Amino acid sequence: MAVVAEKSTIAVQRPRLKVAPQAHAISLAREVPGIGVHTWIRELLERRHLLALSSALFVVALCADYCCGVYVTSRSAVQVPDLILDRLPPVNLSFLFTYGYMALIVGMFLYPICRRVRMLHVVALQFSLLLILRSLFMIFTHLSTPAGAIAVHFPGFFSRFYFDNDMFFSGHTAMPFLGFYLFRHSRLRYVFLVGSIVMAIVVLAMHLHYSIDVFAAFFMTYGSYQMGNAALRKLDPAYSEEEALRAGNVFCHAPDAQRRCEANARLGHEDQTKAMSNG
Repeated sequence: MAVVAEKSTIAVQRPRLKVAPQAHAISLAREVPGIGVHTWIRELLERRHLLALSSALFVVALCADYCCGVYVTSRSAVQVPDLILDRLPPVNLSFLFTYGYMALIVGMFLYPICRRVRMLHVVALQFSLLLILRSLFMIFTHLSTPAGAIAVHFPGFFSRFYFDNDMFFSGHTAMPFLGFYLFRHSRLRYVFLVGSIVMAIVVLAMHLHYSIDVFAAFFMTYGSYQMGNAALRKLDPAYSEEEALRAGNVFCHAPDAQRRCEANARLGHEDQTKAMSNG
């Protein structure tokens, strides 16, 4: 009599792959150190035309700032009363006014050069546009430096672009605040936001700007930034809000970006599930 052994059937379970949400995966990219030399050169060459255009605009902005600064310095101007300055004694904060501002401006350009070179033309264009806007605005109203202003001196190259009577609007407040928008979803934004607030306090404490120059700088910077965004979308077809966010080390913190990342994560998860079931 033949004995037939029963075959036991054991269900083999395939290892299930856990798909990481895209928002989490992108956040991990933040920990990756700076780009390599070859990638840096490749990204620089890919945007060479935009860099050339933004560099030309940067030169135009410096010339405009210099010419307008010389003009307002040579024109007669008057001092006007100010609600805040009239009640605030002058305080000498020359070190912060000079070297703190220089550090913020240098850092605004040094960061994309070293870590995000694909964003360098964005920074240069936005900075140039804001500088041109300020140069034009300060020649319309001839106000003298407020009473009791503390004299300051910039070293080297920066001294050529420091003038008297260049009141509206405050560049010390506006330029760091522009950095807050440029890196607004990176941790670096806190440095520029705090820097802008500190510079606003410094110029008021030293009586180097009227209060309207400081308060208006925040609104003027926002308007200039939006105009720069519109120009960049026209000049660079690949430029979009998502591209700007990725270039600025943005990882799904804004509400709209968060929703997009969550939607992409769900779609990616569904595609992976279908592929596993078909396999």
